[in-house]
Amino acid sequence: MTSSSRSASQAPVLDLRRSLLETFAINERANQKLIESLSDSVWRATPPGGKGRRIAGIATHIHNVRLMWLAAADKSAKLGAKLDDEKVSRKEVMEALSGSAKLVDKLLEKGLHDPVGRVPNFKPDVVAFVGYLIAHDAHHRGQISMLARQLGSAVPSKTAFGLWEWGTLWKESGFSR
Repeated sequence: MTSSSRSASQAPVLDLRRSLLETFAINERANQKLIESLSDSVWRATPPGGKGRRIAGIATHIHNVRLMWLAAADKSAKLGAKLDDEKVSRKEVMEALSGSAKLVDKLLEKGLHDPVGRVPNFKPDVVAFVGYLIAHDAHHRGQISMLARQLGSAVPSKTAFGLWEWGTLWKESGFSR
């Protein structure tokens, strides 16, 4: 055996299942980091111009959409109630997002163990579902960040830049190699 073939056989192999689950967890850490960094003054503030969702409503929407997909995937699932954006606190949203992320993680696990990557009522497969979920959350993180700035309380720079530091978010999510 040559040294190059021996090195190739010992090289680490990508574990796609683990990587997709960790990536969704990193996404959730970004959600948590953003919401925890917001000032209380912007949480329920009316958007400039008086139209559109408040930050509380946007954050609540992320959780409620997860519940929608979880219910679509398993009609018998016992899910918590949707959040009411008029009453919910940041802490309650953060707890609800954490809980719905854990339930989504279980759904992703099922899809990743399905031979064709099936997620009930979502096409085409679990990899696309992870992409959808992350794109959805990231879109709304952008809205939250923009609205906080418009309301005079921009997300702190350390947090704003930290949302792009996925290696750090990965470690903060409890992962290591």
